[in-house]
Formats: sequence, structure tokens, C-alpha cells
Amino acid sequence: MDAEITIIGAGVIGLAIAEKLSGIYPNLFLIEKHPTFGQETSSRNSEVIHAGIYYTKGSLKSRLCLEGKKLLYEYCNKYEVPFKKCGKLIVATSENEIPVIEAILKTAIGNGVDDMVMIGKEKIAEMEPNIFALKALHSPGTGIIDSHSLMKQFETNTVNNGGQIVYSGEVTAIKKIKNGYEITINDADNTEYSFTSGIVINSAGLTADKVSEMVGMTSENLKILFCKGEYFRVNPPKNRMIKRLIYPIPHKNMEGIGIHVTIDMGGGVKLGPDVKYLESNVYDYKLTPSKQEAFFKSARKFLPFLEYDDIAPEMAGIRPKIQKPGDPEADFYIMEESKRGFPGFINLIGMESPGLTSSLAIANYVNNLIGNSI
Repeated sequence: MDAEITIIGAGVIGLAIAEKLSGIYPNLFLIEKHPTFGQETSSRNSEVIHAGIYYTKGSLKSRLCLEGKKLLYEYCNKYEVPFKKCGKLIVATSENEIPVIEAILKTAIGNGVDDMVMIGKEKIAEMEPNIFALKALHSPGTGIIDSHSLMKQFETNTVNNGGQIVYSGEVTAIKKIKNGYEITINDADNTEYSFTSGIVINSAGLTADKVSEMVGMTSENLKILFCKGEYFRVNPPKNRMIKRLIYPIPHKNMEGIGIHVTIDMGGGVKLGPDVKYLESNVYDYKLTPSKQEAFFKSARKFLPFLEYDDIAPEMAGIRPKIQKPGDPEADFYIMEESKRGFPGFINLIGMESPGLTSSLAIANYVNNLIGNSI
């Protein structure tokens, strides 16, 4: 085999896996179709280090988020990746929302989140004097991170470990062969070439289902649906009126967690994302200025200081969802595919939030899958 391991996709998860495995396996390739890392979902998100509050108990999302949060804070301290453990408030703005946040607290405790507390109006006013809420959950373990710096560190460590990264290389075909796979790539010069790999890890994000189909695995449950989310920024000086993340109660079935307020490392404040399933899987990053009214009304419920002209369109991102509209929350799909007749092929499909938070834990999980399958 030309390579022991080939990873397809250099988003934050692919990079974390590459860093981990390149320290163990000397002959590793990371293939990315874009000219550099993290050009899709990994660079178009809220950059939040999640606490593991909402996810179904026992799910991969829950387990890997909790483990990943701890690993990520340790990693940031070790490598001086910029982050801030700013905390977050999940707010109830009406009496009928209070039971909802009480239920969220119960879920969080069941998941092993041990630092969340319910606070009342006085404490809310002390922490965030400019917001409105009757009650709130305070999550001190939630934070924000400079995701570009994190991905750069993963990339640096992968290269230092001897891993080889191929940018502008799009995988066009994968064929099962004896003891491995033949992978065909179209490179930056539009030249096609093939190489062989004992193990293939599909971390292709928005096109992970297509990569899985290339080798011959199709599943209706693993079809990725593009789910667009837009963000509006809060213009200065109003951005300085918030110190931490402020979240409303989440959507039913966790399709999204509501238009929330996030801060970033530069002091900027964003509202979003909203949730819109796209009719086809097109890379639609267009902004919709006409949504300003809806964003304003949604955020005004808990940001009473906000005026209509205080916000402006900022960016859009796309989540790779395998959860269909109205369906129950879907878990991460991370599977070594021997049972489907493809030994040594590891699929990661539907890797949406909390993928960033979970990235280091996912890398460990994939490493264990390899250890158990070889």
C-alpha cells in the first residue's frame, strides 16, 4: 500500500484525526479538495466550546462533547490556542419557558455536566445587567475559541509528525481492493492519479455521504441534508453590552438551538444562526438582508437594548445534517464499516455541532476503532 491511512477532508475533525494518527502511523495522508483547511463548516460557525448540555444521554454527541470539552481546554492551554471560558446563559423570557430550562438542567445533569446552576433575576442582573430574563441556566463551562488557530495547530502537529497533507486534491473515485482501497484524486492541475491505502477515513463533512457512496455504500438514513444558518452582527457600540453567550430555549428535536448571542475572541457579537433546510445540496452562502426583522424580533425578547439598525448581515454557514426536518435528533455516525463489507473504511457522517468541541475526543474514538479492527 502507498499509505497506511488516508483521511479525506481537512475540516477541524479531519485535522484532529490526522494529528492523532500521524503520531502513531508513520505513513499517513490527509486529502483536502480546497486550497487550505477548514473552508466549509469549520470556518462558518459560532466557534463555541459546548458544555454538553442538550444531547441525548448516552449518545455519541453527549459522550464525545463532554470528553472533548475537557481535552480542548487542556489542548488550548498547552499550545496557547486563543480561547475564553466566558460561560453562557440559557434564558427563560416567559413563565412557560421556565419548565423548559428546568428540563434542560435535568438533561445536563444526567449527561454528567456538573457545574450548571439555575439563577434568578437578581443574579442575572448582576452578571448581564443589559439582558431580560425571568430565570436562566448558567453554564460556566461553555467557552469560545479561535477555531482557525486550533486548526492551524492541528495542521502543524500533523506535518511535524510526518503526516502528508495534499491540498487542492479532490477525491473522485474509491475502489475496494485486496487489503485496502484504491483512491483516485483530481489535483490542482486537473491531473488525475491514483494511490492505495490500507485504511480510509471519510471525514468529508458536507460531502461525506457522497464519498461513502463512491466505494459502494448507500443508505437513506445517511443522506446529508444541507441546513443553512445565517448570522447577523451586532454593531458597535452595542456589542460591548454583552459579556457572555446568551441562548434562548432550543428548537424542538434539537434542529437548532435558536437565534442566540455569541461573542468572539475579537470582541465581536453575532446573532444566529437560524435554521433553513436547503432544497438541494448547493453551497448557498448568500445572505438574506430581509431576515433582519425576524432576527431583531427574536433577539429583542432578551436583548431589550437592541434597536433595528443595531444589526447587519454578517455570514452564513451550512450544517451537514442527517436529521430530516421534524425528525428526532440524529446522533453522529462514526463507524468502521466491516459489517457492510468494507473493512478498514471508517465513515464520519452528520458531523455537525458539537463537532468542533468534540474534535479531539472524536480523534481518540477513531483511533480506537482502528485498533479494534486491525
